[in-house]
Amino acid sequence: MPWAELVTLDLSRYDQAGDKEELVKQLDHAVRHVGFFHVKDFNISQEEISPICSRSTDLESGEYDGYRPAAPGLGNGIKGNIQVYNIPKFDGYHKRKQPPVLADHIDEIESSFSRKCHSEVVVKLLRLFAILLELPDEDNSPTTTNTTDEENTKVASIYTPGHTDLGTVTLLFRQPVAALQILNSEGEWKWVRPQDSTITINTCDALTALTGRLIKSSFHRVHASPPVQAHVDWLGVLYSARPNNHVLLNPITNSPLLNRLGLTQNVRQTQQQRRNRDVKVSNDGKFSYGEMKSEVLPGLEVKVYN
Repeated sequence: MPWAELVTLDLSRYDQAGDKEELVKQLDHAVRHVGFFHVKDFNISQEEISPICSRSTDLESGEYDGYRPAAPGLGNGIKGNIQVYNIPKFDGYHKRKQPPVLADHIDEIESSFSRKCHSEVVVKLLRLFAILLELPDEDNSPTTTNTTDEENTKVASIYTPGHTDLGTVTLLFRQPVAALQILNSEGEWKWVRPQDSTITINTCDALTALTGRLIKSSFHRVHASPPVQAHVDWLGVLYSARPNNHVLLNPITNSPLLNRLGLTQNVRQTQQQRRNRDVKVSNDGKFSYGEMKSEVLPGLEVKVYN
C-alpha cells in the first residue's frame, strides 16, 4: 500500500534540556509541507484511552445533543456510514444530557482524557510552534461501519471527501485499521499507517491563518479499508483544539520568522466541506455538488478537495 511518510515526535524529550529545539527541527518539515505527524510517549496511558474507545456505542435509538447520525445520502444513492458523537469543551457552559454509557464516566473522561490531551499534548505542541515562529517564551468519537463492495464502487470507496479541519490541531486516537488518507504535495492520496502507542496529529485551518499559511492545513479523507480489513468497523476518538471565539485569525505580528518571510497579510482559509443533498461521485472518487452556498462565513468559502 502507498503509505505516507510521517515523522514521530517523542514528547518525553519535551522537558529535557535543549531537546525542544530538536523537536522543532523534526516538526518543521512536517507542519510546513505535510500537515500530519505522530507523537509518542505523551503521558496518557493506554488504560486511560481504552475506556473511551470501549464506551463508543450506536446512538441511533437515542436523541442526544451532540450525536450526528450517518448522512442520509453520501452520493449515488448510497447512505453515509460515519456516525459522530461530540462532547463539547469542559468549561461549565456546555452541560448536556449524556447517553448512559458516557454519563456514569463523564468526570473520568474530563480529568483522565480531555484535560490531559490539552495539557500533555496540545499545550506542548503550541509551545513548539511558538519556538518555530521565534516568538517570545511565554471530543469527538467517530465510528465508520464497514460496507459492501457494491456500495464502495458506487462512491469510489470514499466515505468522507477530502477536507481540512477548522481549528488549530486535531488529535486522533485510532485502532490499527487503515482508513485515513492524506493528500501529499504531489497531489497523490497516501494512506496513514496506524502506529501502536501514538497519536496521529494534523494541523488545521486556524493555525494556517495565524501563521500566514506557513503551517499547512492538511487535506485528508476517509477511504474504505483494504479488503483484508473490510469487515472491521473503524473507530476513532478525536480531540479537537481551536482558538477562542474572539481571536482574530490574522497572522501573528510579533513573529520574526513570519516577518522575514513576508507572511504578514491576512489570509482566508477554506472551510471543511459541508455536504449537500445533491451529491454525485465519479468512478475515480471525484465529488460534485448541486447548488450550495459557497461562503459559509464571511471570507470563508467551501472547497472540495478531490
